[in-house]
Amino acid sequence: MKTRAVRMYGEMDVRLDEFELPEIKDDEILVRVISDSICMSTYKLLQQGKKHKRAPQNIDTNPIIIGHEMAGDIVSVGKKWQEQFKPGQRFALQPALNYKGSLDSPGYSYEFFGGASTYCIIPQEVMELGCLMVYEGEAYYEASLGEPMSCIIGGFNAVYHTNKQNYHHAMGIKENGNILIMGGCGPMGLGAIDYALQLDTKPKRVVVTDLSDDRINRAREVLSEEMAKERGIELIYHNPNNFEDSKKTLLEYTEGHGYDDAFVYVPVASLVEEADSLLAFDGCLNFFAGPTDNTLSASVNIYNVHYINTKLMGSTGGNNDDLIEALDLSARKRTNPSVMVTHIGGIDAIAETSLTLPTIPGGKKLMYTHVEMPLTAIADFEELGKTQPLFKELHEAVSKTHGLWNAEAERILLKHSNL
Repeated sequence: MKTRAVRMYGEMDVRLDEFELPEIKDDEILVRVISDSICMSTYKLLQQGKKHKRAPQNIDTNPIIIGHEMAGDIVSVGKKWQEQFKPGQRFALQPALNYKGSLDSPGYSYEFFGGASTYCIIPQEVMELGCLMVYEGEAYYEASLGEPMSCIIGGFNAVYHTNKQNYHHAMGIKENGNILIMGGCGPMGLGAIDYALQLDTKPKRVVVTDLSDDRINRAREVLSEEMAKERGIELIYHNPNNFEDSKKTLLEYTEGHGYDDAFVYVPVASLVEEADSLLAFDGCLNFFAGPTDNTLSASVNIYNVHYINTKLMGSTGGNNDDLIEALDLSARKRTNPSVMVTHIGGIDAIAETSLTLPTIPGGKKLMYTHVEMPLTAIADFEELGKTQPLFKELHEAVSKTHGLWNAEAERILLKHSNL
């Protein structure tokens, strides 16, 4: 079977190719990819090429398919898995494999397995690890965005607190505590706010920092202070540029208590240091943002580590349970992964979008691999709809959900592309 896929050949060298897939083996599964959202980690991969720890050394002759936030349909199932999976089922994928100590992952390491494709082959280790999941939700994009949401959920599950009486570790955020999300109005930060507002272990307060008033204003549109208040949580957006003493104000929000859980979503040493200085007793700091600089360092207050029990840790990716939780929360409408998405595009836009991702404003770029469409901001649908019927329909659909991408809009787009 022929597939079209965006493949990496080296540093900042990606190309949209058409090529033949091999016949699947008895322990493999052939899938049709429908949606794939672009992750900043893919840009970091392109920056490093062969130097990336997950990339094979022969990508110049055996290029890998990029993309790992994928969803679609199962097309053909090898004999080994025919009792568990059936053609026609929709799938979601947990790409953080960690198979027998290997770092190989879809979107980084495989010649025939990646999300930026029309069809690809899922190898046996994915099923063996339980990382291929049948998805019964309404829209493909929600399954694609389940992967980044699972990373966010994993970050919340990984923070911990300790009890001086018995030293037991209590995993997860502190109930009725203060959460600080630094650099929090990008796509992953928005997902984190959305998740924090629906937790059963409810925080008292969530404070979100960002240096852009435009990003904060957009965050307020989709995750408002009023929405948080209805859920019994105080939500505060904070631009440090607007305060003479930002750190002092951040501490004042907590009545001087400090932050029980802090998440840093931008790989900047000064943010780590500031978050560390704002921790409460037994506070935990999760450095979530993945840096490309392997020498990145920051100073932390060791005195506080010793005397007020502060903690510094990091998390990356999610596990199967995190993805299951992400898909369940989305299906029950407790979270809305659409808050992360600001742009839609087709397979012909994936290469350029991936290469220039840091320069493109807004949130997640959601791509449909059987669609030909330039990367387009959802905010531009209305204007484009004045001359193009497709965008008129898409604008009417997203207007029903306050400008957020939704299942109706996805159906319109896929029908337009004869899917």
